[in-house]
Amino acid sequence: MPLDQERHLPFWAHLEELRWHLWRSVIVIFLLAGIAFWQIDWLVGSVLLGPLRGDFPTASLLCKLGHCLPPLSIRLQATHPSEQFVKAMVLALAAGLVVGFPYLIWELWRFVRPGLYRHERKALKGIVGYISLLFFAGIAFGYFVLTPFMMHFFASFRIAGEVENIWRIGDVIGLVVQTCLAVGLVFQLPVLVWALSRAGIATARGLRKGRRYAVAAAVILGGILTPSPDVLSQLLLAVPLWGLYEMSIFIVALTERRRHSYLPL
Repeated sequence: MPLDQERHLPFWAHLEELRWHLWRSVIVIFLLAGIAFWQIDWLVGSVLLGPLRGDFPTASLLCKLGHCLPPLSIRLQATHPSEQFVKAMVLALAAGLVVGFPYLIWELWRFVRPGLYRHERKALKGIVGYISLLFFAGIAFGYFVLTPFMMHFFASFRIAGEVENIWRIGDVIGLVVQTCLAVGLVFQLPVLVWALSRAGIATARGLRKGRRYAVAAAVILGGILTPSPDVLSQLLLAVPLWGLYEMSIFIVALTERRRHSYLPL
């Protein structure tokens, strides 16, 4: 198959091209972050602190099922003169990154695409959409499932009745942002495993043999990624991770069947 002209560009030319793709992504993310900073009151009051409220969708759903979360008694504070401003910028930047994530992946795809063969481009058709969909699914799971349970666990835990919960707003922002972004990235597991299978490193048979180790790894990773030490929060992440692993096996098996069907007899 003929190669694109861009394959023959010198190494430094490729680096220069990559730099411009990344710069455009950074500009878009910072523009989105600026919009988020402009709406920081809504972002903090309605989004960041939403899981603490009793009318949060997760809390309302659990209450309808007969498992109402306990009411929270928390005071928020800032302990440094610049803490509120700095953490507001961090939260706005995280919001810009989440919203601009598909554009970032699209720019990276534009950089990689010219160096691929036609059959490779065909195999990767829709990859930007798949990666973005998995990322947003992970963000939603981290925000609507993990974050409320972790916050309610920390807020309701008492080592003594005299100890009052007074949280730093910076710590709350860090907890929510780190949890959501970490889960969003972890949800890329099917794409990663599919890429390994295309490279000949992973096979459906090998993945099935390693299922027991994957389950153990999911439980361990669930304990690492969830700051809450309770078993329920860890299982809330471990079970979807196992589901993603099973999805990866299905995708790899489907890819192998299609690859074999195209082989000449």
